[in-house]
Amino acid sequence: MARHTISSGRRGSAPVACAAVDLGATSGRVILGLWAGEAGGRLRLTEAHRFPNAYRELGPHAYWDIGQLWHEVRSGLVKAAALVPHGGRLASVGVDSWGCDHVLLDDSGRIVFPLHAYRDNRVQPALKALNKDRASSARLYAATGIPNLFYNTSLHLAETLDRYPAIRGLATRCLFLPDYFNFLLSGRLENELTISSTSQLLGVQPQAEWAPDALAHFGIPPEWFRTPILPGTPLGPARSIPELRGAQVIAVPGHDTACAYDAMPASEDGGDLYLSSGTWSLIGFENPTPLLGPAAQKARIANERAGGGHFRPLTNIDGLFLLEQLMVEYPEQRPKNAKDWAALVSAAEALRPASKRNTRAAAGGPALLKLNDGSFANPASMRAAIDSQLRKRKLPLPADLAGYARLIYDSIAHSHAEAMHLFERLTNKQFKRILMVGGGSKNRLLCQATADAAGIPVHSFSLEGTAVGNIARQLIALGAVKDLRSFRHHLSAQLTGSARYHPRSRDS
Repeated sequence: MARHTISSGRRGSAPVACAAVDLGATSGRVILGLWAGEAGGRLRLTEAHRFPNAYRELGPHAYWDIGQLWHEVRSGLVKAAALVPHGGRLASVGVDSWGCDHVLLDDSGRIVFPLHAYRDNRVQPALKALNKDRASSARLYAATGIPNLFYNTSLHLAETLDRYPAIRGLATRCLFLPDYFNFLLSGRLENELTISSTSQLLGVQPQAEWAPDALAHFGIPPEWFRTPILPGTPLGPARSIPELRGAQVIAVPGHDTACAYDAMPASEDGGDLYLSSGTWSLIGFENPTPLLGPAAQKARIANERAGGGHFRPLTNIDGLFLLEQLMVEYPEQRPKNAKDWAALVSAAEALRPASKRNTRAAAGGPALLKLNDGSFANPASMRAAIDSQLRKRKLPLPADLAGYARLIYDSIAHSHAEAMHLFERLTNKQFKRILMVGGGSKNRLLCQATADAAGIPVHSFSLEGTAVGNIARQLIALGAVKDLRSFRHHLSAQLTGSARYHPRSRDS
């Protein structure tokens, strides 16, 4: 079991024990956090359980195995409770996950429709039609602050209702994944704010009500949702799992990106850009108001909610999913452990940066992949999708896996920089550094390439960022920490295991 300690405070009274359930699209984990509030605050993390996750394809469609996910969550929580030091007990539990995916329930809480994965291609016809309807797209963006994206809950619910009208007579509630696991743990049927804000159905006004215009446009019954609750809301004691007796279920930021943002040891001057790097690269910043208007809509800026209820304008960039899917086609070379991954990164580092190769591409610009064009969303072959784009632009194909890895890392880094420049143009802000968490933060090539492309330092933090943010909100709800500002202060002053990457000259 992996352990990571934030700070080196002295031991004192029994620490507060919290369990973070953090569900990602390719893996899930349950992390035990032990917080000793003396000497400035000290958090020790122990990985209680980690498990792979993946959607399954049945015919032309993709589904999540919700029963297996619940089994892993339950097993992980039992293990976490067993790791609490003798004499202590688990004080609370919080759940976060990726965005948009949801379940439809009847009055008894029973699932009435299969759980499609957000990468299912079932919404592509409706998405194309919506994109052609400029007036409706503009109205929806003004109402929700969320652009038209293939994974939006709005489109997936609309497809379900259009294809199976009888669902209106069966379903009475719609819960997002962390809401559903909160229901299984506590018995409470609630919609949490941050995960609700990923749907393209929540109003962009500060009071966070569901947007009537959006619900009407997509034909979704308003009664399927309740007014979202704020992160930090107690949902009651855990039930049905004897090992969790006495633990409170707390609605943490349900969206894993919101948790990752909460874990950022941000400066007080607002000059930080936040980057959560994993299957997706989610890059943005915290703001008291949404970033709206035609330019923001064209740039596909999503005004999701932060754990404190304010906004975090961001853009989603095709991330390390490209490399994860590419590995399927290199079974013999696929890294099996940290040593193998380090060897692949070293081999990719030895190659000339893709941005400096064959810049006279037919489409103009550096010889990098154009991400977010839809071709990498869920292709039958990731290698074929990459090769197809390169051939259309008259660019050379990588010679081997290391070449593809270098191309992917450089392309993602370039997109990070483009997003930063976009935010600066639209806000007149000037960012001073990029704070990076997630799986990509452990990749020195990706971190350095991002610093080089953006021209500002990248501070990477090798910690379970989403789990830390999840636990932070639990500790605040329990009264063990005053507020997020205090938690971030402790984190910034005492965090170990970080690295700084300074931009190099373009000639180096």
